[in-house]
Amino acid sequence: MNWNRRGFPPPSKPRAVQGGLKARSVRGAIAKTWWSERFIAVLEDIIVGGRLERGRNYARRGQVLAVELAAGSVAAEVQGSRAQPYRVRIQLAAFGQADWTRVESALADNAWYLAKLLAGEMPDDIESVFAGVGLSLFPATESDLSLDCSCPDWQVPCKHLAAVFYLLAERFDDDPFEILAWRGRARDLLLDNLNAARTGVPESDESAEAPPLTECLDSYFAAQTKITVPTPPTVSPLSLLDQLPALDLSVRGRPLTELIRPVYERFGTSAD
Repeated sequence: MNWNRRGFPPPSKPRAVQGGLKARSVRGAIAKTWWSERFIAVLEDIIVGGRLERGRNYARRGQVLAVELAAGSVAAEVQGSRAQPYRVRIQLAAFGQADWTRVESALADNAWYLAKLLAGEMPDDIESVFAGVGLSLFPATESDLSLDCSCPDWQVPCKHLAAVFYLLAERFDDDPFEILAWRGRARDLLLDNLNAARTGVPESDESAEAPPLTECLDSYFAAQTKITVPTPPTVSPLSLLDQLPALDLSVRGRPLTELIRPVYERFGTSAD
């Protein structure tokens, strides 16, 4: 093995990867939207030296095998020079329910925020909304992040972490709701809550399930409330004759209705 003058081995080359996740950007800056640029600015504040450049190269070469984002955590695998890919984890505290309730209330007070979010865009001043309730949407300093990589590099962040950061930036370019999901609020739930806050109508709890039929057989066919059966009004039989249309029918010169009227009067007497 050839060693340099300082006693360190030469930089190793990463193993080639087939089907890795490649950054779309081939040169220059990777982030395109203001929110992704804001995220990358944090990375560039905490990483110095050539690890940034090597991280961009890793991202563009497709050395990142997989990235999974969940509330509070991003887990990834990055192929380096060793046979086994390195495990990368980037953790950022997710906000709790009470925090998100305050954020959603502030967002719902302004129709502009809701319109931008429904259009899939991040409002330009959304950071001020979070700041107004004592929160920071983006990590403000290195201490807000917990960074870990299984590689032997003693410096953190390493180039493998940097590669994942750059791919996250492009992912945030495509869908800014991923940033909010990382902070603990999925897109659908956020928009449902914002609509409910503006209309004053709470969302139905779809998670509530009806009890199994076997547990309610005793009451399944029982009346759920008392049913009042109305008493039909008393109607004179003669009124039926009065409701008949005019009949051009007679017997021996007398209208038919006059001939049968005594019979209907008899019916009425019998009913009494």
